[in-house]
Amino acid sequence: MQHAFDYLVEKDSIFKTIVAQYGLPVIPIRPQGFETLVLLILEQQVSIDSAKATFNKIKATVKSIQPEVLIAISVEEFRNFGVSRQKATYIKALATAVLSEEIDLQNLASQTALQVREQLIKIKGIGNWTIDVYLMFCLQEPDLLPLGDIAVVNTIKELLDIHGKKAMEVYTEKWSPYRSFATFLLWHYYLKKRNRRVEY
Repeated sequence: MQHAFDYLVEKDSIFKTIVAQYGLPVIPIRPQGFETLVLLILEQQVSIDSAKATFNKIKATVKSIQPEVLIAISVEEFRNFGVSRQKATYIKALATAVLSEEIDLQNLASQTALQVREQLIKIKGIGNWTIDVYLMFCLQEPDLLPLGDIAVVNTIKELLDIHGKKAMEVYTEKWSPYRSFATFLLWHYYLKKRNRRVEY
């Protein structure tokens, strides 16, 4: 881990600036499996705190976040928890995929990042941002840069004055093979500058 940060600080002065100003980030780790994917669906396009509050409301009522439990909950019941109709259908699609054995979440850890992406992307409502975060937080994939993440994109714009996603992809290739660690540093800067604290 320290090697990755040392590599990035050597490769790009923006990381030297971030570390000098705010120190090193804590690397977020989440458990693998269905429950984390449900939480990630809830986190799409809303704050982590808001998603976690909704998730905790569901968990307090159903007691167990398992596919066989959530598939039995109606969209209207999900709405009562504060889950949008769209996200409710995504959660039910994930539960269906697991129960029908369309996907085996336990096996993802033994697969490449590309294989994981190819499997998860087939499930309605799971896009590249959700997959990137799952790979980084749960499977500790070291070399991902989620350019679907607003905080990452805005921080690159601010620190590097790069505005097109293609240009960002080209520039950040030099951060490989530790682009996930670069992402953690960018998130760290984004949150610290705004005096925000997030519990992943």
